[in-house]
Amino acid sequence: MAADRIQGAMITSEFVARLRRAPRLPLVPFGAALSLFLAITYVLCVGYDLVFPAYEMHRYWDHLLPGFTWLSWGSSLIGLIDSLAYGWYVALIFVPLFNYFSVRFER
Repeated sequence: MAADRIQGAMITSEFVARLRRAPRLPLVPFGAALSLFLAITYVLCVGYDLVFPAYEMHRYWDHLLPGFTWLSWGSSLIGLIDSLAYGWYVALIFVPLFNYFSVRFER
C-alpha cells in the first residue's frame, strides 16, 4: 500500500501499530479521580486548620484559590470548586501530553 511507503503527513501502518500498543490514559476517569483527590485534600486541610489553628495554612490558600477567604460557607464552597477546577485543568493538559509521548516513545 502507498501509505506504508510514504513518510510524513500520511499515517503509516507502523504508526497505527504503535498507537494500538502504547499505554493510554482516558481523560474523564483521570480528570474525575484527580479532581476528587484535590477536593478531598482541600476538605482535610480545612479540617486540619480548624483542629490545629496554631499550624494554620489558610493564609497560603488566599493566593492559590481565587475568591477564597477564611472561614465562611461561601468561601469554603469556592475553595472546593477551585480545587475541582484545578484537577480538571491538570487532566486536560497532562493526559493529552502523556498519550502523545507514550505513542512517540513506545518501543
